[in-house]
Amino acid sequence: MTEKEVDFSFLDRPEILRIAFYPRKSVMKPSKANAKNHFVEVEKEVKIGCRFYTKGSDYPSLLYFHGNGEIVDDYDECSRFYNEIGINLFVADYRGYGFSDGTPTMTNLVRDAHKIFRSFCRIVEEGGFRKRFFVMGRSLGSIPAIEVAYHCQNYVQGLIVESGPANNLRQYIRHLVPSDHPIWNDDFSLLNKVRLRSISTPTLIIHGEYDTGVPLKEGKELYENSAAKNKKLVIVPNADHNDLMIVGKKQYFEAIEEFVRKHV
Repeated sequence: MTEKEVDFSFLDRPEILRIAFYPRKSVMKPSKANAKNHFVEVEKEVKIGCRFYTKGSDYPSLLYFHGNGEIVDDYDECSRFYNEIGINLFVADYRGYGFSDGTPTMTNLVRDAHKIFRSFCRIVEEGGFRKRFFVMGRSLGSIPAIEVAYHCQNYVQGLIVESGPANNLRQYIRHLVPSDHPIWNDDFSLLNKVRLRSISTPTLIIHGEYDTGVPLKEGKELYENSAAKNKKLVIVPNADHNDLMIVGKKQYFEAIEEFVRKHV
């Protein structure tokens, strides 16, 4: 399947998109000296804003798809923690978010991930950085991250999923999609957990113990469905959906550092 064949149009209805996306705009100037903005053209006159926080040319690079309601600006501060553990962090926005053009839909969320990944690889290579690529998705961002890992296993050294749903948006749309739709089938090909059954890339799953947005059982489902021989589930005690990095900062970054170093 290519990005042109991905079809989430059954979810691209206004009443569902209002649940799936909370776009925010941003100022375009990064606050960090080691940060540079990049623009990825995903279709004519539509560009996605991204920000590359660099540690150095000898370090691996991580493509990061953020959660809903977040924008690249939100990573100006925490990017230093990734840099401190030896990672160049490349954060991608979505259509309509930050300084990106367009309007987000579920279909273009997934399709755009392909072009963003190709541009990410090109920027890393042309910048003289080490050609070791990791991809990470938080919450909503797990969908494009898993899409990239699914199609680009020969290029990605590792996949990291933080607070990601196994069943995508199913828990939020029960009254909006007919009960006989394939999405309710546990073998529906576009569910995160089903995609993971075909991903052998080393995989790290991080989830909060008391996640009220995406319950821990979904993180466990992701882990159980992963086909990777090298996989790990990290559960952060007492953490909810949006405070995981704060509550479990030490455990969180130690897990990422160990995973990247092991598979670089």
